[in-house]
Amino acid sequence: MFIALFIILLLMWIFGFAAMHVASAAIHILLLLALVSLVVHFVRPHAGPPAV
Repeated sequence: MFIALFIILLLMWIFGFAAMHVASAAIHILLLLALVSLVVHFVRPHAGPPAV
């Protein structure tokens, strides 16, 4: 789930930075959110098998 979020936010950042030539710092918030979602994906413990 966080990998999908990372990819979507990264694509939005690339589109906003390249296509719209946005020079403000606001567009870089998308990049930061994408990186945070990637880190959370790797740091968060994975769920084990369900308890019976």
